[in-house]
Amino acid sequence: MAEVGEENAVKRQENRKRQIGKFRRFQKQGVVHRLVGRILSVVTLAGVCALLAACGAKDGENPAVVPDFVLTYAENQAEDYPTTQGAYQFAKLVEEKTGGKILVQVNAGAALGDEQSVIEQLQFGGIDFTRASLSSIGEFVPKVNVLQMPYLYNSAEHMWKVLESEIGDQFLHGLEGYGLVGLSWYDAGARNFYTSEKPIRTPEDMVGMRIRVQESELMSRMVELIGAEPVQMAFASVYSALETGKIDGAENNWPSYQSERHYEVAKYMTVDEHARVPEVQMISESTWKKLSPEYQQIIRECAKESAEYERKLWEDRIQRSREIVEKAGCQVIELTPEEKAAFQEKVLPLYNEYCGDYMDLIDKIVEAGK
Repeated sequence: MAEVGEENAVKRQENRKRQIGKFRRFQKQGVVHRLVGRILSVVTLAGVCALLAACGAKDGENPAVVPDFVLTYAENQAEDYPTTQGAYQFAKLVEEKTGGKILVQVNAGAALGDEQSVIEQLQFGGIDFTRASLSSIGEFVPKVNVLQMPYLYNSAEHMWKVLESEIGDQFLHGLEGYGLVGLSWYDAGARNFYTSEKPIRTPEDMVGMRIRVQESELMSRMVELIGAEPVQMAFASVYSALETGKIDGAENNWPSYQSERHYEVAKYMTVDEHARVPEVQMISESTWKKLSPEYQQIIRECAKESAEYERKLWEDRIQRSREIVEKAGCQVIELTPEEKAAFQEKVLPLYNEYCGDYMDLIDKIVEAGK
């Protein structure tokens, strides 16, 4: 799947480069005034059409399509990762459904910065789209922490039942007061602990360990309550930190553990599923307001279609990543219900600390899983 995904991504990027090349040639001719994410014409629509007919096409060819918008999409994962492939699918759908009038340029591998900085750039319109974890969004929009509380969901089915209900819609709409517009939910699986020196079966096993967490106070507090020392660190730095002993472990999902080769330097994976942290595909509110209602509707439709695509890729990727890790000789520790309950008890104070005003929502989420 990765090889096919990479090949398709390359083809899409080459196609976009050809289109952007045409676009920039028109820009040099004075047709276009601004490029990224804004209305670009400095002449009337009739003037643009006339000029393109005169200089943009040869005999027997259709006039080239000049985009109304060329928008940026930031993604911090690798090219073959499900969320990145979802981003490329989104860009493809938007281009198709707008007839080339909106182009979305996907920048993978954290080329535009880590999640925290990208969200900040979205808030003032420096970047147009991104996909971000609720752990990162929670630093800007505290209420979303409700959806990522440790051991909240009893299964993936439970989480999706919540996200696809009025509860999920309420949280997507709630981002708009923070300079963000939520478009769709992306899957990110369940997060587990993995360590380099010894396996984890009990909270006591983690006492004294230095565990990398996302730049999230909630995740830091969770690790503290279990008994370890949290170390907030950018995702790109985790491998070297594990390799050099700067940290003793980290926590993430199966694809991240495998794709970033963390299993090479942290061979013990404890499947505790302490967090199912959904992710959100978003657009900058300032960009959103520049789009016509028709374009806004297309963007929403494409976002939901790309989310369904990403979810299928994710399911396949989890299985493949686990197989790779196990073949490499890593030790996978499956906790019993009793062992998992010991971790659950340790983190109970988090619910009052972070969700004291939203316990009614917590109760609804728990009820949905029964």
